[in-house]
Amino acid sequence: MSDAPLTPADGLPPAASPLTRAALEIDEYAATLGWDLPARLFALVDTAALRKADPKLARQLGLAADEATGLTPVEQDELPAGAELDKFLGTIAWPDQVVGCALVVERLMLPPGAEQSRPKNATEKELAGWVANHPQRQEVRITAAVLRDGSREIALRLREKDVAREVLTGPDLVPGLTEALLATFS
Repeated sequence: MSDAPLTPADGLPPAASPLTRAALEIDEYAATLGWDLPARLFALVDTAALRKADPKLARQLGLAADEATGLTPVEQDELPAGAELDKFLGTIAWPDQVVGCALVVERLMLPPGAEQSRPKNATEKELAGWVANHPQRQEVRITAAVLRDGSREIALRLREKDVAREVLTGPDLVPGLTEALLATFS
């Protein structure tokens, strides 16, 4: 018998924390929907607490009886069309049963150092155009997940490397987005 850690069927190592697993689960779900979609918001609930409080809902969500730990993502209603994300997030209030939340957004990102060629005194619209036309831009899907206790995780998927084993994770990849999500719990 090997001492190597067990890995899921896809050959990826198991995620270290329930928050990382939830972010990757949401990323995989979003990947099945394709690209060029609006932002999606998820409540994160404690799986064991959900099974205890509402066994019928747990069964509807397909939660196995032996899933005693972890987080269950519950997709929320579609975000209002045309709403500015910052302003929309400022309107959210979560009930106590929600231990965290996650947001999936698609963005254009530039590599480190690209800001050196950023146009000076450009308007927000001009900057958006500059990023959209930059030769080194990357289309990414960001899944940002946070918990009430301040824990955070990001799963970042490049469109050009659209496979699960290429998803980058880390708590500090998009700090502004995780800060905005944490503010929904204040």
